[in-house]
Amino acid sequence: MSRHVYEDLLTGGHPNSLGNTLTVVEAVLNKPADLGSLFECFFSEDAVVRMRVANAMKRIARAEKQLLLPYLDRFLDEIALIDQASTRWSLAQLFLLLDADLSQAQLKRAKKILVDNLMNESDWIVLNMTMETLGKWALYDDALKTSIRGRILELKDDPRRSVSKKALKTASLLY
Repeated sequence: MSRHVYEDLLTGGHPNSLGNTLTVVEAVLNKPADLGSLFECFFSEDAVVRMRVANAMKRIARAEKQLLLPYLDRFLDEIALIDQASTRWSLAQLFLLLDADLSQAQLKRAKKILVDNLMNESDWIVLNMTMETLGKWALYDDALKTSIRGRILELKDDPRRSVSKKALKTASLLY
């Protein structure tokens, strides 16, 4: 299928719904050669399409993560530049799902992207998913643990309950 077919399938419906995401995931899993067409939908003008593509990529990673490995550099170089909360929180989840397959250089870039998101984002889901991934990685990386400490401790006092709870959990795990 072409990008336009997938984009059409992912368009419409309630903005917070999955729409036809599950149908698209099933189609790509049945015909992996179409993954590139789906990936190109990240560059849609429609934010809902981009959100659903991100969700589809997480589902594909859980089912057949090896399909996404050829796209690791594009996630790091291109998708990380998309200014959309759902893309950012999905990247945090994808990086954790794929971390065993990241090269040292890719892992370093992923950490930089997520640390930047942790320091600069205000979206509660981005913060929670980013703390989840960075918290797990920081268990084995003292420099990372040190670099995020101040922000994690600051977020313990965030007025949003889910953010403060995640920060408290992350801090208790790391410090």
